[in-house]
Amino acid sequence: MIKLNGHSLTLAQVRSVLYDYEPVEASAESLERVEASRRAVEKIVTENKVVYGINTGFGKLSDVLIDQKDVEKLQLNLIRSHACGVGQPFPESVSRAMLLLRANALLKGYSGVRRDVIDCLLAFVNHRIHPVIPEQGSLGASGDLAPLSHLALALVGEGEVFYKGQTVPALSALRAENIQPLTLTAKEGLALINGTQAMTAMGTVTYLEAEQLAYQAELIAAVTMEGLRGITDAFTEEVHIARGYPEQVAVAERMRGYLADSRLTTRQGQLRVQDAYSLRCIPQVHGASWQALGYVKEKLEIEMNAATDNPLIFDEGDKVISGGNFHGQPIALAMDFLKIAVAELANISERRIERMVNPQLSGLPAFLSPQPGLQSGAMILQYCAASLVSENKTLAHPASVDSIPSSANQEDHVSMGTIGARHAHQIVQNCRRVLSIELICALQSAEYQGVEKMASKTKQFHVQARKITAPLKEDRIFSKDIEAVAEFLKQTSVQTITGTSFFKEVS
Repeated sequence: MIKLNGHSLTLAQVRSVLYDYEPVEASAESLERVEASRRAVEKIVTENKVVYGINTGFGKLSDVLIDQKDVEKLQLNLIRSHACGVGQPFPESVSRAMLLLRANALLKGYSGVRRDVIDCLLAFVNHRIHPVIPEQGSLGASGDLAPLSHLALALVGEGEVFYKGQTVPALSALRAENIQPLTLTAKEGLALINGTQAMTAMGTVTYLEAEQLAYQAELIAAVTMEGLRGITDAFTEEVHIARGYPEQVAVAERMRGYLADSRLTTRQGQLRVQDAYSLRCIPQVHGASWQALGYVKEKLEIEMNAATDNPLIFDEGDKVISGGNFHGQPIALAMDFLKIAVAELANISERRIERMVNPQLSGLPAFLSPQPGLQSGAMILQYCAASLVSENKTLAHPASVDSIPSSANQEDHVSMGTIGARHAHQIVQNCRRVLSIELICALQSAEYQGVEKMASKTKQFHVQARKITAPLKEDRIFSKDIEAVAEFLKQTSVQTITGTSFFKEVS
């Protein structure tokens, strides 16, 4: 059981909730803060004080006062009118993360919602009811208004949800689990949608996938090193300590660990004096991506525990401040950085693929084909990798440098952080497929060199991977292999693949 308190949620805990379905509950002290904050809102309503979002309109309509009898209707109108998302739905894991993160933010006790709202959010998580939330439509400031409105719709029994492998009306799932739909009262609609939980949820899921992929990129590169009889001197510890980046040092250490007892790798001068950069500079390039991942992790864990509502309630309601914590700029920049970091893992992987399929660079049969000419072998596998890498370059263009004014120019600078997070997620999918292609080529290359000479760890990986993709004995429909290997990588960690424990998990 994971206990939420609004302050200490970690990526490791989020991973447990998303993929292991660890149940969640709110801590007693956080619920006390929620109830104190709610009393402040009820006092404001009773005394008919004018406070944004409680008894006023929204955005440019914030100067329009709302009659006390219409305060609850105001909140439902807000949710319905703001549910303007379009396109394909977010992955179910992202919807689940949004529920979790929104509950954690509200538990900080600055938003003025009732405990009923928290209970409903956590009931959705624990009963695996996940709102269907369209991916497109958020500007990433004033909160992720459109996506979070679709989330809130499900809480009140409207819209659709993912439930037991199907898409069903929200009310049907609620009835099946004996959960009462939420009736929104003063400020609660606004409190549910004024936040960065769509971009942060998408960013969190993307980061967790990217972290696993970064480890896999090293293991796959180790197999490539054997297939190309690479020079391991470049991974010597002193070289990397001399530069001083801890992430680079760590990558080199893992590469040495994977290749420790290989009889396929070589030393300086044995076959050649130096390798190409895509082999020799694995610690430098991959290490730099790990630096970016570290930055992204730090920002996500801050945002996961942040109060991103507006207005925020302090001092038992004596101080209610309209600010801008809903602005997604910190996550927008982090997502753009993540895009670049993962795109570079794919870039250098594609160059290693080229070295394996090009007989002038590898010394192996052309395109790793058993019958070059009659059979094309891995020729178009490299084309596919090149296409994915090129697509990543366009997706990696920073979303955060763009802004379009909205709400009659009241909201005149926005982050586009949700777009950045979505593009980062697509880059991760593309990168995984590029690495799948590298692995297919690396397995074949190592077999030409002699599997019996592979290192213990890479040979173990070879055995598992060969259960997913067969050797290139004749031409076949390789798209099936790429997708099968990509799914294998998505579902399997490096630690599971190799039993390796000499590296420390990032989260």
